[in-house]
Formats: sequence, C-alpha cells, structure tokens
Amino acid sequence: MTDSSDEAKQIEKLYEFGERLNEAKDKSQNVKDYEGVIDATKTSLKVKQLAAQLIPRFFKFFPNLSSRALNAHFDLIEEEDLAVRVQAIRGLPLFCKDTKEYISKIVDILGQLLTADEIVERDAVHKALMSVLRQDVKDCLVNAESLTALFKHIWNVEEPSQDDTIRDKVLCFIRDKVFPLKAELLRPQEEMERHITDLIKKSLGDVTGAEFRMFMDFLKSLSIFGEKAPPERLKELIGIIEGQADLDAQFDVSDADHIDRLISCLFMAIPFFVRGAPGSKFLNYLNKHIIPVFDKLPEERKLDLLKALAEISPYTTPQDSRQVLPSVVQLLKKYMPRRKTGEETNFTYVECLLFSFHHLAHKAPNASNSLCGYKIVTGQPSDRLGEDFSEYHKDFTERLSSVEDLTRATIKKLTQGMAEHNKAMAAAKSDEAKDNIKTLKQNTTTGLRTCNNILVMTKPLHLKTPAFIGDKSVNLSWKEAIKP
Repeated sequence: MTDSSDEAKQIEKLYEFGERLNEAKDKSQNVKDYEGVIDATKTSLKVKQLAAQLIPRFFKFFPNLSSRALNAHFDLIEEEDLAVRVQAIRGLPLFCKDTKEYISKIVDILGQLLTADEIVERDAVHKALMSVLRQDVKDCLVNAESLTALFKHIWNVEEPSQDDTIRDKVLCFIRDKVFPLKAELLRPQEEMERHITDLIKKSLGDVTGAEFRMFMDFLKSLSIFGEKAPPERLKELIGIIEGQADLDAQFDVSDADHIDRLISCLFMAIPFFVRGAPGSKFLNYLNKHIIPVFDKLPEERKLDLLKALAEISPYTTPQDSRQVLPSVVQLLKKYMPRRKTGEETNFTYVECLLFSFHHLAHKAPNASNSLCGYKIVTGQPSDRLGEDFSEYHKDFTERLSSVEDLTRATIKKLTQGMAEHNKAMAAAKSDEAKDNIKTLKQNTTTGLRTCNNILVMTKPLHLKTPAFIGDKSVNLSWKEAIKP
C-alpha cells in the first residue's frame, strides 16, 4: 500500500511530466514523459485520477504509444474507485477529437458503460457520449460513424443476458438524448437523415411495439419524410410498417401477438394513407386472411379492426375497394339482421361497417349492383345492368329498416337514460358518485352519437340509386378514442 509521502512524490512527478509535455513545442519528442504518465496508472488512486486527465490530453502526439495509452486508460475505467472511473470516462471524448479512427471504439465503450449503476458515473457517460456525437457534426463521414457505432448495440445482440441490458440502455439514450437534438446532430441534414433512417431500419429486426412506435414517430419527424416528401418516401415508410406487421406471413387466428401487431401497425399507417401512400398490401391481407375469420378473432380486437378498416376506407383505390367491398357487405349483413332476432345489436360494429361500405361503394360504384341491388351506372360491363338483383336490394333494405327500428328504440332508451343521469347528478353528494355518473353520461352520449350516425348513413341507402356520402358527412363516435 502506498503511504502519503510516496503518493505525494508520485503526484509531484506526474505534474512534472505534464508541465514538460505542456511546454514542449514538439511534444512528440517527450516520449519518456508520456510513458511516465502511462505508467502512473498502476500507482495510487489520486495519481490515477491525474493520469486519467493527462493520458487523453497528449494522446494525439504519440501514435506509437496509442495501444499502451488506450489500454492503460481503459484499465482506469474498470477501477473500483468511483472517482477514478468518472475521471477516466470524462477523458474518453478527447481520444477521438483529433484521431478520428478511434471514434467507433470510444462510442462502443461508452455504449457499454450506459449500464453503470452510480448516477454520477452514468451522467459522465451521457455527457461523454454527447460530446463525441457533437464532434465534427459537419463532417458527414465522422458523424455517420459515431451514430453507427451507437446503433450497433441495438442490432448486435449475441449474449442476451448482458447485451439486452446494454441494448435497452442505448435505446433509452437514443430516445432521450439523440432524437430530441436531431436538428443539431443530423448535419448535413439530408445525408444524415438518410443515414439514421437506414440505421433504424436495420434495428427493427427484433423490437417491441413501444420501440417500433418510438422509431416511427422519429422517422415521421424527419424532413425527408415531411409534407413535401415525394411518393417514394411515403412508400418507404409504409414498407417499414408492412414489414413490422408481417404481411407476408400466413395468418394464424390463434396468434394473439400477430393480431395485436397487425392492428397497431394499421393505425400507425393511416396518416400515411391520408397523405397518399398505397394501402393495397394491408387491405389485401385483411380481405384474404382476417375478415374471413372475423368471428374467431378475440372479442377485444374485433372493434379495433373495424375501426381501422373504416378509417382506411376513404383513402382506398377503386381496385382495392372493389376487392374488399364484398367482404364488408357480408359482415354488414351479419350485424344487420333481416328481422329481430332477440340478440343485442352491436351498434358500433354497424356504424364502422356502414361507414366503410359508403366509402368503398363510392370508390367502386359498379360493384354495388351485384352485391346489394344498387344500380349505379358507370358505363362499364361490371355494372351488370342487364341482370336482375332486385332480391338482393330487397334483402339489404329490409336489413336497413330492421336496424333503423332498433336504432330508434335505442335512442329513445338512451335519451331517457340521459335524463335520469342528469337527475342523479343533481342529487349526488360525493365526488365518487359524481364521477360514476359522469362516466355513465359519457357512455350514453357516445351511444347516442353512434345511433345518430347509423341513421344518417342508412337514410340515403333507401333510395334506388343512393348518393353515397362523402368522408366528412359523419362524425364517427369512436374517432376520439385512443387507438391501440
């Protein structure tokens, strides 16, 4: 163990090395002094702290000693003493300030150190990483290299027990520190936005739903995917979402995870459909794999699926509409019974399906005749005007009348219920009772809006050639609901 007098001598000697190195015009000639600094890493704690400051400061002047210097400094990072570790971490950015070839190595080490337990140590790692990422942001190659080294911790997972921890910490760092500073760090803008997009795409092989949403939210915020983005950029984003939804896989109705992922991706894709991105692959998958087994889907996901389908329907192409419309009509008939059956009607299902029907039929009017007897003349052979589909029309309108009768009866009950809620609210004494009544009123209000929407959408369908409503004619009651 080193006594205080020996430690004082070592510190004094280390200061001498540092002063001579600092004053030398050609520092590369002071090899012995720098070797003395390196050797000081094997002495007392206070000497190690000082050495941790001096090694990176003069590192660039001694390329022949680079391996020795780095190894000695890395040993300091593994010291048991917290103060030594923190000082060594703070010095890491200096190694690559003038020697760019060490950027990847330093970023890799700092990424591993994000798992530090001590707050002061973790804070030092954060600051050191940001210092490296901020170095030479105008140099596209250097900037790209530092980000690549950081992202490698996300896609290179060989030892799950340890690497998963590092991966999670790196993800949090990217989310909390890198993404908010994209305007500062991603320069030159277009090249670096393209680069980080490629890094993110490479990172999506094994992500959670929350991680995927985080990445997509960030990509949406980039200028290359902004309002003026060309169609191929939107198609690229949709392609990413399609890949996450696994639309090339055979659908298994018992795979709850795939169902959840599919519906989540559907809602994520809707804003891009609104902007003109193609939705054919999603719609074809729904039509071929999902709607045919709709009855077997988990009850809690059926409504989410119908909501997504309704939101997509105004932005479909005529060809996609023509393919999906028959499946929607079959579902609609299922939930619009021709006569009263005694079973409770799911009005929200009917609302979603009617909305989808209107928009799909508006895009593909020549398909309506053979499906439900509505003769819309488009001048195409697919109008099938010479065939008699009057029985289909009779069946469909009877179902409409039946659901309208049920809807009006429900509106009457809900209106009475609202009056009762108002009386109960006036008589309520406790905050808990008032909150319960507010919840009931909200549910009743939603039910009334649903029923009114249904009546709005069924009314034009009683005409022989209905004018299919536009996408702003109905304020669907579930529009304000939180999407999955």
